[in-house]
Amino acid sequence: MNASSSAPPPMSWRYCGNQIKLWRTRAGISREDLAAEAGYGIESLRSMEAGRRKPSMHLLQVADDMCDAKGILVAGVQYLLPEKYPYFAEEYMNYEAEAIVIHWFETLLIPGLLQTEETARTLLNAHWPPLDDNTIDERVAARLARQTVLATQTKSFNFLIGETPLRYALSSREAHKRQLLHLLATGEARHIVIQVVPSSGSHPGLNGPFILLDSPEHQRLAYEEGQAMGLLHSEPDKVGLLSQRHAKILQRALNPEASAEFIAKLAEEL
Repeated sequence: MNASSSAPPPMSWRYCGNQIKLWRTRAGISREDLAAEAGYGIESLRSMEAGRRKPSMHLLQVADDMCDAKGILVAGVQYLLPEKYPYFAEEYMNYEAEAIVIHWFETLLIPGLLQTEETARTLLNAHWPPLDDNTIDERVAARLARQTVLATQTKSFNFLIGETPLRYALSSREAHKRQLLHLLATGEARHIVIQVVPSSGSHPGLNGPFILLDSPEHQRLAYEEGQAMGLLHSEPDKVGLLSQRHAKILQRALNPEASAEFIAKLAEEL
């Protein structure tokens, strides 16, 4: 697995690769000899030492033995486990877990906190460049683990979901029906509000999704995520602007009862 061209290689890759190079140089072992012993090409080994490619467990083991590192290189494997989240979303995840109020608006997707395992896996399987199976499994598990926050009845969750992801299945009709029924079941909790934003007409939400977070210290933050970036805003002017847009979008949304009826009707038609 190579790092995406749109993101810097993980620091763990660069650190472990550099350690392999340092131990190899200290032991007087050439790159050619290590590559031959591990069964890799010279350029593959060079990429792993530079951190452009994830150092493999096999390479760490071979290098540890050849360099007499006494387990120090092999110990690095724990830092090379698949990342739970894209690098640009890690800061947001910390604030999401602590927030006492979350206002989430989505245009084309079911919000991550409301996705079934099937939906999450389908979306991650569509990622480009492709993710390896271990990373997909790790990120699906992480997404489902995040959803446990919904059980905290002293927090408030408000979801505005565009009509499009409710109408169109990502994979099978059966999986989509299970996703819709999951929304209905989740929305029954008194601290969770799910509302549908009809697709007809224009409104500020057409410019893209965003999330508003209220912290325990009563600070409001805003988060926007794109194809290869995530921005967490704390500046009052930017947060205020997105809060105003959220209010305008909310005016167009169906009320919670009508939204539940809308989702139930779509599920019945599947």
